[in-house]
Parts: sequence; C-alpha cells; structure tokens
Amino acid sequence: MSKYSKEFKLVVIQHYLSGRGGFKTIGDQYGVKYAYVRKWVHAYKAHGPHSLNQSYVQYTPTFKLSVLQHMGQHQLSINQAAAHFNIPAPSTIGQWQRLYNEGGITALEPKPKGRPPMSKPCKPFIPTNKPVTQMTPQELMQELEYRRVETDYPKKARGLSPAKTLGKQEQAQVITELRQQYPLQIILAVAKMARSVYYYQVGLSKQTDPYLAVKTQISAIYHRHKGRYGYRRVHLELGNLQHYLDPKTVQKLMGQLGLKSTVRPKRYQSYKGSVGKVAPNLLERHFVASKPNQKWVTDVTEFNIGGQKVYLSPILDLYNQEIISYEIADRPQISSVMQMLQKAFKQLKPKDKPMLHSDQGWQYRMGIYQQALHQQGITQSMSRKGNCLDNAVMENWFGVMKTEFFYQQKFETIELFKAQLREYIDYYNHDRIKQKLKGLSPVNYRTQSLVLT
Repeated sequence: MSKYSKEFKLVVIQHYLSGRGGFKTIGDQYGVKYAYVRKWVHAYKAHGPHSLNQSYVQYTPTFKLSVLQHMGQHQLSINQAAAHFNIPAPSTIGQWQRLYNEGGITALEPKPKGRPPMSKPCKPFIPTNKPVTQMTPQELMQELEYRRVETDYPKKARGLSPAKTLGKQEQAQVITELRQQYPLQIILAVAKMARSVYYYQVGLSKQTDPYLAVKTQISAIYHRHKGRYGYRRVHLELGNLQHYLDPKTVQKLMGQLGLKSTVRPKRYQSYKGSVGKVAPNLLERHFVASKPNQKWVTDVTEFNIGGQKVYLSPILDLYNQEIISYEIADRPQISSVMQMLQKAFKQLKPKDKPMLHSDQGWQYRMGIYQQALHQQGITQSMSRKGNCLDNAVMENWFGVMKTEFFYQQKFETIELFKAQLREYIDYYNHDRIKQKLKGLSPVNYRTQSLVLT
C-alpha cells in the first residue's frame, strides 16, 4: 500500500504548479520530503496524472538497457531519467547501472523469486574398514583415490607454504587445485574440512577489494612525497583528488599497505634568559599573521656533510609558512645573511613593512644588518637569550626539513647536497600541503588569498 494517495499527490502538485512555493517550502507545509515533491512534479509534467498510479511493473532487460543508453546519450541524471520513463523509484535505475557495469546485459535479467530448491546434501566420504576382498568395485575405486589424495595433498600444501601450517584460505586453494583430479568429498575428508567451510573460503577469494583503487592512489601519494606524508596529509591529498574518505579509514589502509611516515623525535628545551639588549621581543610568540609580508622569522642551521659544514639561512613568512628567501653557504658569514635579506626585500611592495624576528645570534646584532632593516622600514624583533621557543616556528621548520630531507639520505658531495636542498625547499613551498593551510601548499594558499582579496 502506498504511503501517499493519488489524490494527496495531486493536491501537492497543483500547489507547486500554482507558483506559491518551491519544492522545500511545499514539502514542509505538507510534511513531505522535498525530494518526493520534486519526483511527483517531474513525473506529472512528463506523463500526466497517470504517472501517479502505484502499479507494479516488471521491466524487461531490453527496456532497462534502453533507459541506460538514453541516460548516456542525453546526459541525464538518475532522477531525470526516472521522470522521463515514469519509473517511481530513481534508485531502481541506479541498481540497473551497477548490475550492467558488473555483468552486462545478462545481469539485467530478472532473478527467479523465492528460495532455490534444496539439493540433496552430499554425504562426506568416510574410509571403509572392510577387507579388500569384501569391497565393491566402487568402494575399491574410492579407497584408491583416498590413498592417492593422502599422498598428493601434503605435497601441494608444502609447495604452497613450506615453512608454516596452512590457514583455511590456503587449504581451500590446495583443495581447488586437486579437484581437477579427484572428487571433492574425498579431498575434504583428507583435509578434514567441512564442505560449507570450503565454499565460504572460495567465496572470500572471489571478492574484490573495494578500496583497491584508493590504495593505489595512497601508495602513489606516499612514494611521490618520499614517505614524508602521514595519514592526515594523505587524507587531504585524496580529497584534492575527489576521493572522500574518513581519516581513520586512510590510516587503516596505510597500515594494511605498510606505509608509515617518518616521525621525528620531539625535543623540549627551556631556558629563561634576560631580554635582548639589541632589540626587544616584539613577536612575543604571536606566530599568526593576517596577511603576507606582515611577520617574518629567520635563523641559521648547520649541516655536516662528510666532515664539512654547510649553513642554511632562510626567512619564513608566518602568514603561510612559506620560505620566501634563503641562502646556502660553506661558512657562517654575514655576507650570506645580507644576500638572503636582499632577496627577501624584492618580495616587498611599497606599503609592506614587516617585522623580522630572530634569535640573538651574532649576525643579527651587527650594525650592517640592523641598518639594512631600518632602511627598508622593517621592525627588528629578537628572542630572549637562550629561549628557542620564542622562535618556535622557525625551529620547527628546521626539524621538519631535516627529518624529511637530510636524515633520509646520504650525500656524496657538497654540490649534490646543495642542489637537493634547493629542490626540497621548492617542493616544500609549492607541493607539500599543510592541514593548517586548508590542505594547500604555502604558495597555493598565498595565491588563493590574493585572488579572494
């Protein structure tokens, strides 16, 4: 019995056609889901009042195929196709699509109703204890096959897994191979496996992994980023590729694939020193900026490459954590810091007057450095002495970079190291997505923000 009568549907349809509201408004007024109102209206427009009759129709495979072909030719949605062909439930067409994609037109054939007739159960084979002289020819044949299976089954099992005991799935695989030579009931007797258990395992082996395509994407993302992404970033990247999964599902799938991101050890250092005398700590750990070129941080880090030292001096924009300028040098000289500054100054617009925060390193205390900042209208800020937490974002970036890049490989030459370091910084700015940046890379986040403004 239909939940809504034909007369009720006509009242709702006429109310909509009078122009006194949309699907949702009228649906709320009559206590009906707006999707039902939309379906009734579309069917009424295409086929008139006759479309509201609730009569069971059995569709032929040819009709089902014609519906699917019409949808493809005219780019119709399932709802549009249901209205066009007067099919009461759009989900019916969705089911036809799934069946056709899996098995072609034969899958559209109607299935017989009711439970299938029960076949006579096959009795399990039990070896006889009769003397050979008392056995019938059939019993002799079965006994001979049983003895042969007793010999062949262990051989097959050792060939499949010589070092361990077979599980149910492996046992079923051996039985399937032997079925080409021996009756099933005899093999099951030797394997000591119930018939129902065997067929259950066979059914499991035929099932396809619903996450197979997603696993391929996860593996590609993981290896493209050289194992630097954990499940959270992989989840964001999958969303960018239109694969919408729960983060915990991504974590489970990565576990099944044996993919794990590199986790760097967390270190906490605390030292309460005096306030710097060259410049005050104006940043005060407010590591958030509302626009580009508002707050910068900088520092110098050291690398040991085969006994030789290399120094990296970068500037990071706190708005999107982008490395806007950097310099690589063989010695910790003020000249490399000044070259880094000059590159950063080229990123500024006339109205940009950022704050530049650093620790109390000797480079940042020199007059030439302070004079360059003053000429550009840049405000200098410095951490308290010995307190790395005042410049935590820059310290954190060094930790991420060394974990994802430096600690993961060996470098044969200084030149190769410098080239790959530049490559990593470019990768970090343009390709490495961050949760805090809404799943975007630093450059893409800045670019989108400029478009919106």
